[in-house]
Amino acid sequence: MQYLDSQSAFDRFAATLRGAPLLAIDTEAASFHRYRDRVYLVQLSTRTDTAVVDPLAVPDLSALGHLMADPAVEVLFHDADYDLRILDRDYGFHAAHLFDTRVAAQLLNEPGIGLAALLDKYLSVKIDKKFQRADWSVRPLLPGMLEYAANDTRYLPTLRDIMQRKLEEMGRWSWAEEEFGLIEKMRWNVTGPAEEAYLRIKGARTLRGHQLAVLRELFALREQIASEQDRAPFRVLMNEAMLAIAKAMPTDANALRDLKALSPDQQRRRGEEILAAVARGAAAPRESLPVFERGKRTAPDLAYEARLERMKTERNALAERIGLAPGVLCPNGHLESVARLEPKSVEQLTEIPEMRRWQREVAGEVLLRASLGKTG
Repeated sequence: MQYLDSQSAFDRFAATLRGAPLLAIDTEAASFHRYRDRVYLVQLSTRTDTAVVDPLAVPDLSALGHLMADPAVEVLFHDADYDLRILDRDYGFHAAHLFDTRVAAQLLNEPGIGLAALLDKYLSVKIDKKFQRADWSVRPLLPGMLEYAANDTRYLPTLRDIMQRKLEEMGRWSWAEEEFGLIEKMRWNVTGPAEEAYLRIKGARTLRGHQLAVLRELFALREQIASEQDRAPFRVLMNEAMLAIAKAMPTDANALRDLKALSPDQQRRRGEEILAAVARGAAAPRESLPVFERGKRTAPDLAYEARLERMKTERNALAERIGLAPGVLCPNGHLESVARLEPKSVEQLTEIPEMRRWQREVAGEVLLRASLGKTG
């Protein structure tokens, strides 16, 4: 295993990858620790070599981007979703020819689809999870961290060979190819407006009026501190603490302390700021108080619900017969779309964009009969 912590070292290793038909990739970020997340390590493996790249010391990774974009290079990931998103976000890199061992495991109906479980089952390799929540932004890296990171790609080429062979034997290789093609389109997407994020905190709907305004102020304070310190927001103030403070709306240090929502250190260092935020929320004009948008209530559609239940029953039975998790064969969201569509033919299922071709081929007739009430 090589540790590439200079541009010249990376460039030399990248030169050896030209013409390689296969490249396993993984990334390590630090969203569990940092406010401003980024790629802090990139692991690369061919069938013979493994390297761990330090992007903090290697400013130009464009050679990797060129390899990923080359259809002649099969790029391997385990659970590519987040890796592809952050590689797009930080570098604009995209995969053109992908193999995802996690997706392959789902299609093989593996009981454990985590990398550690798969390596243990197929290669008798035991992976130590000691650094699973490590802070990959720290430098120098702690002893053992590089080896741990390297293991995330080192065995993927061999694992990929085993899984492709099994998929072909089961007649599911075309399923995997379709899934991989969809994953290749993965891009970084920014979720809803930041100013509304506090309303998405679990438990926020238990608050009312000025309590919500207090939560808004506490959330803004936490974001400010987290940004200044480059710390993950929950490490500044937990959601549960913000909810407890917003609900009680304490007016002095004693009341805040009695809530036991803060550690003694937080009470000492941030108590005044938190009480000031509470006061701002409590004094917010009534017309500025946050409100939750209420969804429109629709009358129950008993026919739709009956169709959906029939399809779930038939989907589950088919999944058991062919050895596949029901949610992989056809997720509930797909079933809901079919139930709303009320198709009259399997071909009409193409109107549901999220449904895969292989899902229509395997389950289309069963779902159509269930939709039309022709079960049994």
